Amino acid sequence: MATSKSRWRYWSIMIGLIVASAAIALGLLAWDNPMPITDEGFWLIAQLRMKNLVVIAIVALCQAFATVAFQTVTNNRIITPSIMGFESLYVAIQTGAMYFFGVTAIVDLKGLVPFTVQLLLMVGLSLALYGWLLSGRYGNIAIMLLIGVVIGGGLGSIATFMQRTLTPSEFDVLAARLFGSVSNSDASYLPVSIPLCLFACAAIYLSSARLNVLALGRETTSNLGLGHRFEMMKILFFVSILMAVSVSMIGPMIFLGFLVAMLAYQFSDTYDHKYVLPMAALLGFVVLGGAYFIMKNLFYAEGVVSIIIEVIGGGAFLFVIMRKGRL
Repeated sequence: MATSKSRWRYWSIMIGLIVASAAIALGLLAWDNPMPITDEGFWLIAQLRMKNLVVIAIVALCQAFATVAFQTVTNNRIITPSIMGFESLYVAIQTGAMYFFGVTAIVDLKGLVPFTVQLLLMVGLSLALYGWLLSGRYGNIAIMLLIGVVIGGGLGSIATFMQRTLTPSEFDVLAARLFGSVSNSDASYLPVSIPLCLFACAAIYLSSARLNVLALGRETTSNLGLGHRFEMMKILFFVSILMAVSVSMIGPMIFLGFLVAMLAYQFSDTYDHKYVLPMAALLGFVVLGGAYFIMKNLFYAEGVVSIIIEVIGGGAFLFVIMRKGRL
């Protein structure tokens, strides 16, 4: 940030977001708690609600860091890591389990082992894609994105076909799992998801200076002495971990990353990732936590936060497209 005015503006917004995050966290723990604060039962209920608060923080971190880093590597502020088919793979796994093994399979898919298998599948698929398409002589990012779209579309079509053969009761159970929902997560996921999230976010944040260089393009990056392909593969590896953790925990959340990344660039008014990444993470927590609070306490639809985020994020996406006039 070049001027003192821009620095003052940045830190003012950051303090505002920190206060908003603290208020949302307090609201989620204390709102509608029937016990008085001096009673031991109040803290017992707050402790039970803490799991959802941790899940929201993890998903916000994952989506914010992954989207900002992915947009920098691909040099495109409109696309998100979802274009690589993470959500489609999640939907295909859930639908396939219901199609082949019935309703009980959906219940059995909850737990640490199925969660870890889903993580490995998503990270493995993305690494195979990156390794295949970016390590070749003619590999480039545009072809990788195109293949990602094709694979995502193919998995979506297979899942749609299987859904058409389900009974109404089976489809009803499955549909509840295909909404991005905090209630899809389980406390047993946290020992795996927290270390992975912190590791990948720390690695991306420590690479902020390299991300600033990568944003300048392949030729400039090479001229400045950085290995463009190596740095890109490294960042995409961390992005795949973050997206796999987020999708496996709560399900598809297509526009959350796009929304917080776009707002972070607007509010931070800088290209320096050292400043953009923390703001994106705080915005992610405010947006996701605020949506969860509204859905739980106003509409009594606990956990189904994707509805609000898809509406707001989709509207923001159309606004950006209409304003820029191109993809």
